[in-house]
Amino acid sequence: MANIENQKFTALDISGNNYLSWVFDVKLHLSAKKLRHTIDEDNAASNEERATALIFLRHHIDDDLKYEYLTVENPLELWQYLNDRFEHLKAVVLPKALNDWSQLRFQDFKTVSEYNSTLFKIVS
Repeated sequence: MANIENQKFTALDISGNNYLSWVFDVKLHLSAKKLRHTIDEDNAASNEERATALIFLRHHIDDDLKYEYLTVENPLELWQYLNDRFEHLKAVVLPKALNDWSQLRFQDFKTVSEYNSTLFKIVS
């Protein structure tokens, strides 16, 4: 059990609140592991690459999502299922972020660090 890898970043929440940042993190990590092609259409990934990518994806999703997609054995399928489930959040998150950006005022914060923290949350 000591060989099991720790999570590299926050797992995808079942509500999908962190979906956009999760997608970015997954793509970066799969690219670094030279496994990015496993989640692309018409890939020629080997069974070993698919298994490694699937383990990585399952390791970085909420336990309830793991159980829901328990029978999925292909990382591309899992990626597409999650995309279909949470992609609509862009339509919800972007307008809210634009509204937050337009309402952001420096004088509403006690410190510069609070302002910067809020600013970076909106940007992300």
